[in-house]
Amino acid sequence: MEDFADLVIVNASVHTMDPAAPHHVSDAVAVKGGRVAALGHHAVSPSIGPDTQVIDAAGGAVIPGINDAHLHFVSAAMAAYGYTRLDPAAAPDWAAVVDVLEAAPAGEDGWVRAHGWDEALLGPAQGFLLEVRPETPVVAFDSTGHQLLANREALRRAGVDAATPDVHGGVVARTSDGSPSGLLQDGAMELLSRAMPPVPESTLRPALLALQEQLHALGITSLTDPGLGPASAGLMDGAGSTAALELLGDLAEANQLTLRINVLMLFAGTGGANARAVEAGLRSGLAATYLNRGINPEQLRIAGVKIFADGIPRSGTSWMSEPYGKACTHGSLVIQGATDAERVAELHKILGLINDAGLQAGVHATGDAAAAAAVEAIIAAAVGAAAHSMSSGNRHYIIHGAFDDLGTLHSMASHGIGYSTNPLIRQEAGDIMRQVLGEDRFSRHQPLKSALGAGVHVNLASDAPVTSTDWRRTVVAAVRRATRSQPGSPQDPERITGLQALAAMTTNAAWQDHAEHFKGALTPGMTADLCLLSNPWPVDEDIEKLLDTEVRLTLSGGRVVHRSA
Repeated sequence: MEDFADLVIVNASVHTMDPAAPHHVSDAVAVKGGRVAALGHHAVSPSIGPDTQVIDAAGGAVIPGINDAHLHFVSAAMAAYGYTRLDPAAAPDWAAVVDVLEAAPAGEDGWVRAHGWDEALLGPAQGFLLEVRPETPVVAFDSTGHQLLANREALRRAGVDAATPDVHGGVVARTSDGSPSGLLQDGAMELLSRAMPPVPESTLRPALLALQEQLHALGITSLTDPGLGPASAGLMDGAGSTAALELLGDLAEANQLTLRINVLMLFAGTGGANARAVEAGLRSGLAATYLNRGINPEQLRIAGVKIFADGIPRSGTSWMSEPYGKACTHGSLVIQGATDAERVAELHKILGLINDAGLQAGVHATGDAAAAAAVEAIIAAAVGAAAHSMSSGNRHYIIHGAFDDLGTLHSMASHGIGYSTNPLIRQEAGDIMRQVLGEDRFSRHQPLKSALGAGVHVNLASDAPVTSTDWRRTVVAAVRRATRSQPGSPQDPERITGLQALAAMTTNAAWQDHAEHFKGALTPGMTADLCLLSNPWPVDEDIEKLLDTEVRLTLSGGRVVHRSA
């Protein structure tokens, strides 16, 4: 009896995603004790006992559980289940945004919080919200996580007025008389976020559990939340606080956490990162939050530290080697320092501290100059660690990433530096990015095939709530490389295949997590994180069929966490 499987899926096309045999497809899989026990009809059949649950896949694909290696879990939960929504369906123009906010209920703390406006669709953000609801503080976060709009009362409570100085690594947009217009970008968002009451657990806990259920329904079993901690006020909506980090531990202890979550700590927000703040954060003991609570690190672990090296192109805060945008600026690092040289030197110090602590660094770098500087700093940190017999091989990685040439990619590959990027952002914001960057640079944006060809460990992620958590859309975006207004070119040299995209969201993402020994592939002995699709995996010519494919079943460690009706 002990040799019988708990669950068997037959008549399937099982894409094992085994790195040793990446194209291997089996027809059946058996699960026992939370692990993959056997593959193939002949090996699986003898394991079927009287109590074995047998599922007929009817030809559907079985794939490893999806690992979204850059998903702001806490912020995405609040955006979906905690705030008033300002997505295009709810608010297709600025007038509708105002109408929605005028009618939105205030929270327990008296604040109206909203999320989701996108200037790529609505046009430039002006002082649209300044006079909305004069007696009630209102704040609306945009879809990128790099801008917010506030009304006059929210600005008053935050003490933001004409005398407020400009912020390093951020922008306080102003009217002609110098007073704030209500638009705060990057590092300046912290001026408002720090004045807001914290999100109560009574709101956050159910939001996290609701998003977990939604992610499992999509076949997602693992994710990295890139930025929880004391500097949460400087990122997204500010909800990713140390209290939120503790709440994840509470959910894990209560056996309510069925997602596998890696966390990057945040010691500085989207502007002004510096070695002093990072060193203080590392000394605080926050990295050990889960170590003495009996929490399985395969379920929940703190992996490293998130660093913002620069901002985003549409705000003019990416650091590029060539000028871009209407302002014809190079941008700059948003690291603390008065000159480029000082900022680069500070970045080296920061990455040296993280590396020597034995932690992983995820470095946000959207400009090619920022990415090159970050790669050089990571290499220097590892070389310095080796010279002092300190830790190395921490699998630091570049987030988003633009690259001037193949040289940086080859350096990344040779030094074990990963690359996590977001094809769906490129698709949804591509039209405005094409205007900002120009056609030539935009055509080379997110060089997926070049990175894979260079040997870089590439993973694809949503960056939710910036884009949808639906990984199927990410795969299609990577294969097609289209934008909202233009189809992708079949001759685009940076297109990848659907199965390469799937590997980037399974095996490659597991590599980033230092977890390829137990997840990311469906081979005997690996954890049974998997999902069953209603259709076979589509050929690249018909990759859009993936969008109409249902997730019938999701297992996390062999446990059924989603089953379709």
